[in-house]
Amino acid sequence: MLKNLFSSTIRADVLSLLLNSPDEQFYIREIATLLRKNPSGIKRELDNLETMGIVTSERIVNLKYFQANKESPLFSELKNLITKSLGLPGALKAVLRASGAKAAFLYGPYAEGDDVDAVDLFVIGASSSLTKELKDLEKRFEQKLNCSMMDEEEYRVKKKKGDANLKRLLSGKRVTLIGRP
Repeated sequence: MLKNLFSSTIRADVLSLLLNSPDEQFYIREIATLLRKNPSGIKRELDNLETMGIVTSERIVNLKYFQANKESPLFSELKNLITKSLGLPGALKAVLRASGAKAAFLYGPYAEGDDVDAVDLFVIGASSSLTKELKDLEKRFEQKLNCSMMDEEEYRVKKKKGDANLKRLLSGKRVTLIGRP
């Protein structure tokens, strides 16, 4: 079972996305776009995971939506395993992708390698559901997250005008999670 479960990097990425957003449903092309992978590879892995009972699917009109099967006996163990193996940055990537964020990065003392009580996160273009997901990650990792969010238009305007705070933020050391700010 374990050999089948962890046989590909695509499967690990799909598991990470679905297990870190267990209440959300995704269709194949959406997952492929979020993970930047080939849709046929995503479909193959989702079909395999569904056969194992780890994900469920539901057909709505002409799209087949997938989500983590919270009733699976492996759900909580797999979620913990994914969390431990990916660490905070990996878990953040999955949650950010699911929220539709265009770009995100960690900055400040954490990005410089310091051990800190709070991690600074900057997100561009995420949905409002991100706040709840970040609270869940704070509890899971016992790490405070200071999140600054900005919509895409505001970011473009501030960057074009040369906003001093944004310039300072972008010129400092950072850990890019998704996209290119």
